[in-house]
Amino acid sequence: MSEVVSLYVGETTHHRFEPRPHAFRYRLFQILVDIDRAETAFPRLISLRHGRQGLFSFAERDHGPRDGSPLRPWVEARLAEAGLTTQARTIRLLCFPRVLGFVFNPLSIFFVHDARDRLEAVIYEVNNTFGQTHAYVVPATGAAVEHQEADKVFYVSPFYAVEGGYRFRITPPGDAIDLIIIKHKDGKPDFNAKLVVYRRPLTEAALLSLFFAMPLMTLGVVAAIHWEALRLWIKKNPFGVRPPGPSRGVSAGRVVRRSL
Repeated sequence: MSEVVSLYVGETTHHRFEPRPHAFRYRLFQILVDIDRAETAFPRLISLRHGRQGLFSFAERDHGPRDGSPLRPWVEARLAEAGLTTQARTIRLLCFPRVLGFVFNPLSIFFVHDARDRLEAVIYEVNNTFGQTHAYVVPATGAAVEHQEADKVFYVSPFYAVEGGYRFRITPPGDAIDLIIIKHKDGKPDFNAKLVVYRRPLTEAALLSLFFAMPLMTLGVVAAIHWEALRLWIKKNPFGVRPPGPSRGVSAGRVVRRSL
């Protein structure tokens, strides 16, 4: 895969098992960006811009250190902080683009590849609506399907305590990206999220079609988060207060040998 930017279209589903079942499904689209080439070789599209306002846009300031600086030093520092030794020949970021200047990414994913394009590590950059972010840095084996896990250490929602852990099943970027995240507590799954997106040609026509099919998608992400929170509250799911903690954090995950 040599493109600087690729377009992926699909859907996400979330399913809470207890104490009261709750589920939802949404259509979405994302872009996969080669972070080293975005500055110099970003596609010349009217509908998709780099670092500027537009119908859609991508900006480094929405990720990593949040200061607009190149993302590679931040990724390499997080890998080192997690004790991982990698070649990091290519680093690609899966994320939402800005839509009319607005974006919120509940989850952005950095795929770290070696010189043979073998997946070496994945960074799951999680953001909550309180302005906090956390990077789960997890090694990869280069397999067709990666199985990983990490302890949950970051507050995401008042309906989910900071306890238990995550199991990840993810495929490296290709014609599709398939991700399953299972949250578990005391060895028992209590929530899962799935993301399945398919690669589509990145053209003006495709972007305009997506804009009209899913207008203001990124604003809709925030609206959907609060709408689903209201539904959980109406169902009388337990509500917890956000614990004190740093605005940014990093923790290391692990490769596992069992499937989800």
